[in-house]
Amino acid sequence: MAKRRLPPIDLTVAPDAATAFRRRLHAWFKKHSRDLPWRKTRDPYRILVSELMLQQTQVSRVLDFYRRFLDRFPDLYSLADARPKKVMEAWEGLGYYARARNLHALAKHVTTEQDGVIPSEPIALRELPGVGAYTAGAVASFAYEKRAALVDTNVARVLQRVFAPHLHPKSGPGLKQLWLIAEQLLPRTGKTTWTHNQALMELGALVCTARVPRCGICPVTAGCATFPLLEAAGEAAAVQSAAKADAPPTPKGKRRAITRG
Repeated sequence: MAKRRLPPIDLTVAPDAATAFRRRLHAWFKKHSRDLPWRKTRDPYRILVSELMLQQTQVSRVLDFYRRFLDRFPDLYSLADARPKKVMEAWEGLGYYARARNLHALAKHVTTEQDGVIPSEPIALRELPGVGAYTAGAVASFAYEKRAALVDTNVARVLQRVFAPHLHPKSGPGLKQLWLIAEQLLPRTGKTTWTHNQALMELGALVCTARVPRCGICPVTAGCATFPLLEAAGEAAAVQSAAKADAPPTPKGKRRAITRG
C-alpha cells in the first residue's frame, strides 16, 4: 500500500506579521545589543575573520583571538604571505583548525585571482574556500550591507520557534524552509538588513537560547507560535507541583494507596 503524502505546509509569513516582528526585534536590539568589535567595521576581511572564528565558538572566547589575529595579520595580503605554521600559531587555542586553513587558502586565492577584493554577492562568496551559505550571507550583509538573508544555529532556533515550531531546524528540509522564512522577513534596504540580521543573531544568543528560552524578556512573544505552548506547559507543571505540595505525606514504611478514577 502506497504511503499517503502529507499536504505541503504553508510557511508564508503574512506581511503584517513580518513588519511587526521586525519592528519589535529592531527596537530591542537598539537597546540591548552588545558592543562587539566586528560590529564597528565594514571591512570584509575583518568581518570574514570574525565570522569564521565565531563558528562553533562562543563570543567571549573569540574576542581576544580576534584582536591578536588582526594585529598579526591586519589584511588579506599579510595573511596570504604568511607561512601556514604562523597562521596555525595565531589560531592556536580556538580549535577547529580547518577554519584557519580555509581562511589562509581564501586569502591566497583572493589576492592572486581577484586582485585582493572579497566578493560582495553571496553566490560569488560561496565559491571561496570555507565559505558556506551562512558565511556568504553574513559577509554580504555585514560588510557590504547587501539585502541578504542568513541562517546560523541561533537564527534557525529563533525562526523555528516563532514561525514554524513543527520544523526540525537541523534537518535538511527543515533548514531549507527556515531559509525561506528568513528571506521573507528581510527589510527593504540593505542598511536595515544589517541591523535585522545582527538583531536576529543577538536574540538567539541572549534570549531565545537553546536550553532555557527567556520568554519573559523576549520582545517577540506576541507573535511567537511556540510561546503559548511553553506557557501552557509551564502552567501544567505548576499545577502538578502544587498538587504534590498539597498531597498528604506518606507514612514511613507504607505506600500510599493508588486510586484510579
